[in-house]
Amino acid sequence: MSSFTRRFAARALLATACAAFVPAAGAQDPVLNLYSARHYPTDEALYTNFTKASGIRIQRVEADDAGILARLKAEGTASPADVILLVDGARLWRAEQEGLFQPVKSALLEQRIPPSLRGADSGQGSSWYGMTMRARIVVYDKSRIKPADVDRYEKLAAPALAGQLCIRSGSHPYNLSLFAAMLEHLGAQRTEKWLEGLVANLARAPKGGDTDQIKSVAAGECGVAVTNSYYLARLMRSAAPADREVVERLGVVFPDQAGRGTHVNISGAAVARHAKHRDAAVKFIEYLASDAAQRMLADGNNEYPAVASVRTDNPALAALGPFKIDAVPIARIGANTAQVQQMLDRVGFK
Repeated sequence: MSSFTRRFAARALLATACAAFVPAAGAQDPVLNLYSARHYPTDEALYTNFTKASGIRIQRVEADDAGILARLKAEGTASPADVILLVDGARLWRAEQEGLFQPVKSALLEQRIPPSLRGADSGQGSSWYGMTMRARIVVYDKSRIKPADVDRYEKLAAPALAGQLCIRSGSHPYNLSLFAAMLEHLGAQRTEKWLEGLVANLARAPKGGDTDQIKSVAAGECGVAVTNSYYLARLMRSAAPADREVVERLGVVFPDQAGRGTHVNISGAAVARHAKHRDAAVKFIEYLASDAAQRMLADGNNEYPAVASVRTDNPALAALGPFKIDAVPIARIGANTAQVQQMLDRVGFK
């Protein structure tokens, strides 16, 4: 196991996070091998709490979604991975299609995670489960743009916004998933026309991450930008004066609230196809769906719980308010991404 990065958090332990989980009995040095694309310091407390309550030690490898999937393929049956955490629903779907996961039949997970946020049920259970949601929202310069100008995703391609749009690479998973959801709603011809409009409205060539898009609006480089909600929430919770100034200049819209609802992406968990510690893996994923773990995920990284009944204590999320979610299943979005990528190539959306 020398290839694993081992980290032991020295934070205060919250015993309630794992109250529903019984420590492993009779196991010799019980362990769980986790491949994670989540790189958020606040997740450390989750792992610590799970180990304290279950007695199962977590060994972790960190990479991005693409790196983890490539590693799983290269390792094959020899892979030590037990649980996979990815931060894009389309990538979860693709890994499912490529046979990298195994189905999990869990009454707890089926009761807590809605069907739209989990993989298809093969009769033996779903092969992945969403754990958190992040909304794809619009921020705009309050001095230049009115909220009614950007309250639908379709309006981002309107000629009135020519030279105003900042957005990261069209092929980035966050945008690719949004565009795949639009394909589900609009059909191929209208979606490609919409993508052409986005390209025509760019204030500059796509570059940087979502935080860069937000700050470019505040700096006057563009009038409107698309971002995941948690990037804005981080700035809202920041004590840095520069971040507060950025937030003060911005308005925010959850698009399509009068219609289909705002697109959400997920981070999600799966049991690896060749998991050597399957029982521990299922126990860990069920733990992530517990009330306490869901609150920690939401409050720690400013995401929304996948479990609808969980209430958070996050001031930024509270300030943003409730919103209607686009109900198109994540699995259908994943199936559309290859076609969307072809459209992006045709319209020159880098």
